[in-house]
Amino acid sequence: MSSVDQYAVFGSPIQHSKSPRIHKLFAEQTGQALEYRAELVPAEQFTAAVKAFFAQGGRGLNCTVPLKELAWDYADKLTERAELSKAVNTLALQEDGSILGDNTDGIGLVTDLRLNHALSLKQKRILILGAGGASRGIIGPLLDQQPQLMTVANRTVEKAVVLAQEFAHKGSVSACGYDDLSGQSFDLILNATSASLSDELPPLVEGLLAEQGSCYDLAYANKATAFVRWGREQQAIKSLDGLGMLVEQAAEAFYLWRGVRPDTTQLIQLLEAERQGVG
Repeated sequence: MSSVDQYAVFGSPIQHSKSPRIHKLFAEQTGQALEYRAELVPAEQFTAAVKAFFAQGGRGLNCTVPLKELAWDYADKLTERAELSKAVNTLALQEDGSILGDNTDGIGLVTDLRLNHALSLKQKRILILGAGGASRGIIGPLLDQQPQLMTVANRTVEKAVVLAQEFAHKGSVSACGYDDLSGQSFDLILNATSASLSDELPPLVEGLLAEQGSCYDLAYANKATAFVRWGREQQAIKSLDGLGMLVEQAAEAFYLWRGVRPDTTQLIQLLEAERQGVG
C-alpha cells in the first residue's frame, strides 16, 4: 500500500480526461502529497472496482460517464446536492470508514459562469438541453441563482417532465420536447446532452437564443464543439465549453478531500493557452 494518499477518476471512455493533470497541479499548488490517476471502468465493473480501490487504501474518487448514477447508489451517505441530483461525481472516504457521495458539477458550473465569465443568472431565462445525469447535477445549483424560469428539453419528453417535477420545489422549472421550443427564447442555453462527444447537435430550432444571450456546452474539447460553433452562429455574446466547469468542479472535489481550496484562475488560463496551440 502506498504511503501517499491515492485518488482516481473512473469512467468509460476516460483516455481524454484532464483530471489527473488538474489534480496534480492542485496538489503542487497547495503543497499536498497525493497521487491521482485515471482508470477505464465500464458500468458493469463499477462496484467491484470501487470496492477494490478503497480496500487498497484509496481516499477519494471522481466518477464520470456512465458511472454517476451508480456512484449515487454506492455511497453510504449523500450531501444534499447529491441527494437531489441522484448523481454523484465525487466519492470521499470518511473517518468512520463510510463513503460520502457528493456532486460538484453544479457548483462548478455556476462558479465558472458567474466568477470566470461574469454572467449573472438571476432573473434569466435558462434552457437546458438533455435530461440525463449531467442535467441532474446542475439544475439545483442553477435554480439557487434565482433565474426567472428554467426549461428542460429532451427527445423523450417524459424523462424531462420527471426531472422538472423533482426540482419544482426549488424554482420555476418546466419540461418539453425539442419541437415545443419554437417561438421561445432564452438568455442562457446549456447543452447537457452527449451530442458533442460525436460532434453533433441536438435538434435545435432557430431563434432560441435571445439577443445578448449566451451558450454553454458542458462538454469540452481541444477545438470548438458543434454546440459552441452553433452558439457563435447565433451571435451569442459568449459561447463557451465546459473546460472552466471541469476545473471548478475538480477544485470543489479537492476541497472536499483535502480541506484546502486551490486557486483555479491560473490553471484555467494554462489549459486554455495550451489548447489554443492545438491544431
